[in-house]
Amino acid sequence: MKAILVMFDSLNRRMLEPYGCDWVRTPNFSRLAERTVTFDNCYVGSMPCMPARREIHTGRYNFLHCGWGPLEPFDDSMPEMLHQHGVYTHLVSDHYHYWEDGGATYHTRYSSWEFPRGQEGDPWKGVVGDIPVPENINGKGRRQDWVNRPYMEPEARHPQTQTFDLGEEFLRANHAEDNWFLTIETFDPHEPYFSPQRFKDLYPHEYDGPIFDWPGYRRVTETPEQVRHCRFESAALHSMCDYSLGRVLDLMDEYDLWEDTLLIVNTDHGFLLGEHGWWAKNIPPLYDEVAHTPFFVWDPRCGARGERRQALVQTIDLAPTLLEYFGVERAPDMQGHPLRETISSDTPVREAALYGYHGGYVNCTDGRYVYMRPPSEENQPLAAYTLMPTHMRGRYAREEMSGATLAAPFAFTKGMPTLRIERPGYRPLEHGKMLFDLAADPEQEHPITDAEIEERMTAHLTRLLRENDAPPEQFARMGLAAEAVV
Repeated sequence: MKAILVMFDSLNRRMLEPYGCDWVRTPNFSRLAERTVTFDNCYVGSMPCMPARREIHTGRYNFLHCGWGPLEPFDDSMPEMLHQHGVYTHLVSDHYHYWEDGGATYHTRYSSWEFPRGQEGDPWKGVVGDIPVPENINGKGRRQDWVNRPYMEPEARHPQTQTFDLGEEFLRANHAEDNWFLTIETFDPHEPYFSPQRFKDLYPHEYDGPIFDWPGYRRVTETPEQVRHCRFESAALHSMCDYSLGRVLDLMDEYDLWEDTLLIVNTDHGFLLGEHGWWAKNIPPLYDEVAHTPFFVWDPRCGARGERRQALVQTIDLAPTLLEYFGVERAPDMQGHPLRETISSDTPVREAALYGYHGGYVNCTDGRYVYMRPPSEENQPLAAYTLMPTHMRGRYAREEMSGATLAAPFAFTKGMPTLRIERPGYRPLEHGKMLFDLAADPEQEHPITDAEIEERMTAHLTRLLRENDAPPEQFARMGLAAEAVV
């Protein structure tokens, strides 16, 4: 048995041909859809980057207990479990967050790993003196990014290109071997939208404004011309990702890996490109442009291809699916489901899906309705529960740790207590509670008021909080304190 996971970061579902896009050129994603099952109802779980990767390893939600951080000592790791059961696991990635404090325990769960460098201002190349730093329209003229960019040209030196080069190297060396799992993971099409000229040339347009390939995480204040230009820059990088995907499909064809190799193509989340008046993620509510993600699977055991699935699936399903494929029993703490029967015949695996950020809205969907429930106005009480107190790029400060207390174990911490560290809430609450009917309003432009549907979605949300052994303060900050003990 063999398996390949091709993962993109911030891959925008609405910019792919198989999901109805008619202006971004992604022929290899169309080719992929012809050879796999395409899922129409795949949703994120824990946001953003590293919380999503923690779900891929652990098969469970983590955003109710902690935000961005490493794998914990009590976490089950799918690649590590496969390795322990004789499956060789290899990671190739240019996702530079693995090199930081908040992601440092992920790649070491694999049998081996390789990392091209340079994405998004990765502290990679050293230049001591002054360099010209062009100012991005959103003030994103980060010095390190402009130090790195000359070293990422020509195209052969681009981190994405090098990532797929290394993936190809592994496949050519090991295609005839058995019992391996390869992850090819690129940071693209995450911003900044730095791509070779040949992909930009696919989207000719007039633009004479300031550099704009790195939108800020905030409301849209730019002109329509500037917004259009940034979308074209994003489209160019999506087309580059499409080209890289085609290289993997070519290798699948060349070595006839379709006969015995599971192929999964996924992303961690999407991205807002001006929709709802917002850029990016993190700050605005988790609209479908961010939360509703592309997902493709080929399982050689059932041979389903060129078909679509409507079952509601999530990031937490990846670990159980890969473990089941290799005949490894999933860990009891995993909340996701193996998707073998869903891939084969669209067998449902859940009634509703939970998703969100630590300290933000808690969201729930049943595939038709999306319910966004905000915290209280004070966004309190709120705490992080962790044995690995790190932020994205650094450790917790002494001031943050000074009030830490030892908390009783949760159901999934294997008897280990955790540190309870009080945290401020940081999400804007101006939107309030929102309920959307995706069948009538797929663009989520018109929230509805329906007490019966809201009650049903609240029941789903509350049940999932309980099943996740959410800390009591999550119920309190969500106005669900009474339901916490039901």
